[in-house]
Amino acid sequence: MLAPDVMGLRPLFDQMCARLAAEQAWAVCAPEPFPGHEDFSLDQRFAFMPQVTDDQRLGDLLSAAELLQTEAEVDRVGVLGFCMGGMYTLKAAGTGRFDCAVAFYGMITVPEDWMGEGHGEPVEWLAKPSPTKVLAIVGGRDAMSPPDDVARLRALGDRVAIAFYPEAEHGFVHDPARPAHRPDDADDAWSKALRFLA
Repeated sequence: MLAPDVMGLRPLFDQMCARLAAEQAWAVCAPEPFPGHEDFSLDQRFAFMPQVTDDQRLGDLLSAAELLQTEAEVDRVGVLGFCMGGMYTLKAAGTGRFDCAVAFYGMITVPEDWMGEGHGEPVEWLAKPSPTKVLAIVGGRDAMSPPDDVARLRALGDRVAIAFYPEAEHGFVHDPARPAHRPDDADDAWSKALRFLA
C-alpha cells in the first residue's frame, strides 16, 4: 500500500503504483489523503491539516489493507509513504495491522502548523508495542525532520531501522523533477525500501 505526499494522488503516484505492481508483482493500493478536496492547492492542504484526524487517515490506510487482503487475496500487507504519507506510515506502524512499514522522510513529530485535536505524534505511535517492522528513510538536511526529532527516532532502538542520508533534503527520492532529488541516494533508498518490504 502506498501513502502519498501532501499533494495527494496524481500521475506521479499512479506511475509509482504501476511500477511496484509490474516490477515486484505486488497488489498496490493508494488512498487519496484529501478525499472530497482533491482540487485543493498546496496552501489549502496545509491550512486544512489541523482538521484532519488520525482516525480518518489511519482509517483509510486500514481500510485499504483490508481491501488488499479480501480483494487481492494478499497474505502480507506493507505500507510505504512519502512526506505527509510517511508521517502516517509511522503512525500506521503503531497500529500493528501492517507487516512492515517504510517511511520516506515522514515527519517524526507533527509540524506545529498542522497540529489539531485529532493528531497524535508519530514517534509516540511508534513507541507502542507492535509487530510491524519499520524502516525510516531520513535526510540529514531535512528541515521537516530536525536533529532533535531524529534523535527521538534513534532512541526507539531496534523498534525502527533508519537509513540516513547526511546530504539529503526533504523529498530527495520520489519526484525526480524536484530540486532536492538526489539520484544516487534515491536509488540506494529505493533498493533498501524494496528489500525491506520484500
